[in-house]
Amino acid sequence: MKIEIFGTGCAKCKLLEKRVREAVEEIGGDIEIVKIEDIGEIINRGIMATPALAIDGKIKVAGRDPSKEEIKEMIG
Repeated sequence: MKIEIFGTGCAKCKLLEKRVREAVEEIGGDIEIVKIEDIGEIINRGIMATPALAIDGKIKVAGRDPSKEEIKEMIG
């Protein structure tokens, strides 16, 4: 599984990355986490609001910070 975190480094983006890493640590397994800060790449992926989260290439959340529990549910 591959989780992508999209954000330019704002406080909300950092919070999302922290929550994702905590959720992955609790769940375990073979999960790759990638942080994408390049605004061109973010726009090319069709994301208009950050922070955003994609799992295996599918955008799950954009423009808000989901809770750690929400992230764990998305990872499933």
